[in-house]
Amino acid sequence: MQLKKRPNDYLVVPVRSDGRKQVHMSVTVAQMSKDELKEMISITIEEKLLELLGDPDEGLEIIKSVRERWLRQKKAVAAGERGEPFEDVRRLL
Repeated sequence: MQLKKRPNDYLVVPVRSDGRKQVHMSVTVAQMSKDELKEMISITIEEKLLELLGDPDEGLEIIKSVRERWLRQKKAVAAGERGEPFEDVRRLL
């Protein structure tokens, strides 16, 4: 979701190296739409939780068989192959 630019507002939404967004703006809360405020609050909460709790998977290793399967799937997708159709998988469940 991109925040709307209004006249005389400055808004930059860079994406950090870890894929998270940073929002810097010179608008007041009163000038924001409901969606813009929700986005800002969501980003702030996510950043704070990561700061406090860290990444729960940090330091864990992937089981060799899972990594091999993931690499096979990645190669298959890169080669244009796709998995099972959704309807077929749904019927199996």
